[in-house]
Amino acid sequence: MAKKRIVIAVGHKDLGTNLPEQKAAVAKTAKVIADFIQDGWQVAIVHSNAPQVGMIHTAMNEFGKQHDGYSKAPMSVCSAMSQGYIGYDMQNGIRAELIKRGIYKPVSTVLTQVTVDPYDEAFYTPLKTIGRVMTEAEAQEEEQKGNHVVQVDGGYRRIVASPHPVAIVEIDAIKALLDADQIVVACGGGGIPVMEQGYNLHGASAIIEKDLASGLLAKEVDADVLMILTSVDNVTLNYGTPEEKPILRMNIQEARDYMEQGQFEFASMLPKVSASVDFIENGKGRCAIITSLDKAKASLKGEAGTTIA
Repeated sequence: MAKKRIVIAVGHKDLGTNLPEQKAAVAKTAKVIADFIQDGWQVAIVHSNAPQVGMIHTAMNEFGKQHDGYSKAPMSVCSAMSQGYIGYDMQNGIRAELIKRGIYKPVSTVLTQVTVDPYDEAFYTPLKTIGRVMTEAEAQEEEQKGNHVVQVDGGYRRIVASPHPVAIVEIDAIKALLDADQIVVACGGGGIPVMEQGYNLHGASAIIEKDLASGLLAKEVDADVLMILTSVDNVTLNYGTPEEKPILRMNIQEARDYMEQGQFEFASMLPKVSASVDFIENGKGRCAIITSLDKAKASLKGEAGTTIA
């Protein structure tokens, strides 16, 4: 009998923002992931990288400004760096938790590139903020380089595009690892955004939405379940109002209706629901679950969280 397969998207709340926080958070997250593995699931993990990639971008740029001969790091390179060091912590955390339980399975991180369309409308309207708060002079310097900035409390921040993921370059390697019943960390931070130019892949100055990349990965590996972990236990209607109401279960049409009504925030819940709908529509017998880390196991049993099917 074939094992069931799940893709788990881990949000930044369950990863921390700095190195000590990340190590502690990963240890907690690893216990939940190990529970699924112990129950016989094949698991692929996608993680957020928003605080980490911003920290790397800032550090590399500040170093470049203060030391002659060193250039600033492109966003795609910063994304690759974040995949490496977050994947390193996740690999070790999951491996340690499995060994404690007498389970010996390899855990691998696949440095993952994801292609984007150079004509994606997101490149004309960048919205993702990154890096530290800048002065007006620094913001003007960024604009002179062709970068986009936006005014925020205390100054300015750089903004980059968030294009839709098109294809996962290393998908065959990821499938091979899952088929071998190994645990895979892939598409970290939504993947390294790249564009195809002839025989080459060139990094794009962008950040791919992690939830959309998770849905694409789940679709490509033919997962049974896409589980998106976030900071709340359920998807809710009328969020932040006295009429707020948690959703325990909804079908694809209901999800589409709620999206059209503007029920979900653009930068938070909307991509999670959108990724879930796309995943379910492109296969049979699939479901998506949106919930918190603490409710993950109960949600898989239908006892908590929001299930879309």
